[in-house]
Amino acid sequence: MLLTSIDPFLQEFERQFSQLARKSFDTAVMPMDGLRRDDDVVLRFDLPGVDPGSVEVTVDRGVLSVTATREEEIGQDERLFVRERPMGTFTRRVYLSEHLDSDRIEAGYTDGVLTVRIPVTERAKPRKVEIQRADNKAIRA
Repeated sequence: MLLTSIDPFLQEFERQFSQLARKSFDTAVMPMDGLRRDDDVVLRFDLPGVDPGSVEVTVDRGVLSVTATREEEIGQDERLFVRERPMGTFTRRVYLSEHLDSDRIEAGYTDGVLTVRIPVTERAKPRKVEIQRADNKAIRA
């Protein structure tokens, strides 16, 4: 005999926990590597099984947002008995430094990896500083 009790507190706890788990799960669903090079920053997002047409990259007020959707079609004669791969729409946000040129961002998608290249502004690139001598002749450092 199977008994089921209804506990409103437990139901609310489970609902809130599942919302929290979904929010924190987005990072696991869209893992990212970030590389800093002399002239740019490169971000690589793993998006296996995602249709490239569903991927969207936007920039708004210094925040880069990547949104992607993974959907699985189940045939009429198929029944799903276990689901461990997350499905749905996922978003990852990255806050950009003012030293990055958000007007010249480039993005490409190959083999389930989204690569976003963000150029570094000229003023943020390393440069040599000229040192002045007492006789006002420049010394190259």
